[in-house]
Formats: sequence, structure tokens, C-alpha cells
Amino acid sequence: MNPRELTTRKVHAALEREPRINIHRHRIRIESRDGAVVLEGEVADVAAKKLALEAAAGADGVRGVVDRLRVAPGEARGDGAVRDSFARMLLQQPEFRNCTVGLRTNERELELRKATDDGVGDIEISVTDGVIVLEGHVISVSHRLFAGVLAWWTPGRRDVINALELEPRYEERDDEVTEALRLALEADPLLEADQIRPHCRDWVVTLEGAVPTEEQRRRAELDAWSLSGVDKVINRLQVAR
Repeated sequence: MNPRELTTRKVHAALEREPRINIHRHRIRIESRDGAVVLEGEVADVAAKKLALEAAAGADGVRGVVDRLRVAPGEARGDGAVRDSFARMLLQQPEFRNCTVGLRTNERELELRKATDDGVGDIEISVTDGVIVLEGHVISVSHRLFAGVLAWWTPGRRDVINALELEPRYEERDDEVTEALRLALEADPLLEADQIRPHCRDWVVTLEGAVPTEEQRRRAELDAWSLSGVDKVINRLQVAR
């Protein structure tokens, strides 16, 4: 067996061991290139995507991972519909009320709202093949992360690239990640978040408390996985029956 085939088999085995990744329902193509591994295909949700990348990176002999995974959308929608839905959601959130928001397509750029001088940022939205890209800047980690979560909630999206920068730059803190998740949980229309207690340490999120259904338990965990940079979620939520 040549080294490339051996690496591919090790990555495949690592993916099979992760219960959140169903490679029989959502096939992931694995290609090994001189120690780097390319993952391509569709997965069920953002948790499966991040866990697949982590599992591949941890396989013996892998020196890098190229991410070409997409998340299967709940419904098929064109790029324009995805872009407009996300823009409306962003504009409606109180945290982005004083934020400049613009759209970029192949043909033009459109400014949807102009912030005042002390605004919270400048966000430009583009969508290509269902992938939402956020560019520009915001004033805090919580604004950057919350914008990314809203993008993941958008019907029809297949991936999210959160390239927003902090302006001014400063050291990111765990409490801001926790605050971003708290904002997301409270804004999620499918959740009753009153009894959820989120915590973050070194980009590992822990959820504690109670929710009324198993579906809400799963939903809260997906909201946590939707935070850019979070690479592990510990779900200790109890289902209160």
C-alpha cells in the first residue's frame, strides 16, 4: 500500500469513528497529496463539518487539511435569495442597528444602510454557490461571531466564511465568545433559552442548564458550533420533561 492510500484509509477510519459524521449518508471524498488531505462533499450540519476537519487533521501522517466540505441546505435556494434573506436578518438585529451593511454581486455593489460616525462596523455580504462570505470590520468579537451565526441560520446556505476583522484590534477574550453565544441563543426563534448557561474557555464551549425538548438541545449545540473558531462543544443540557 502506497503512503497516499495509507493516509486516505487512516482519515476514512477517523471519520467513521466520529458519531456525528455519517459518511454513508453524506459521502466525503478524501484525497491525499504529499501529507495534505483534501476533504470534499456534503455533510449534515456545521458540527459534522468541523468535526470532520478535526478528525482528518488528527490522523497519523496528516500535515494539513484542505476544506472543500459544504453543509447540505435544508432547502434549495439561489444565491440572490440566500443573500437577501441573510441581509434582512442582519438588518433586523438590534446589535447591528448602527452598522453599515452592503451587498456585493458580480454586477454591482449596493449599500443597504449607512451607519453614523460611531457605528459598530461595516459589513459586506456576498454569496457564491450558496457560500456566504462576510467581509469588512466590526468593533467586537461578539459582533463578529454573532454575524456568523446569523449567516448559518440562513435558509439555503451551504457554508459560511466569516472574514470580518476587529477594528480596533485587541486580544480576544472568552467572555466575549460566551456573550456572542448568549446573544445567539436568545435570538434563536426555535429555542427557549432562559435556562441555558453557556461558558467558553480557550474556544471550547460548554452548555449547561435545561431545555424542554431534545430538538432544542440539539439546536443549542448547533448554535454553539456555528461560532467561528469554536472547535469543541460540550453539551450538558438536560431535557426537562
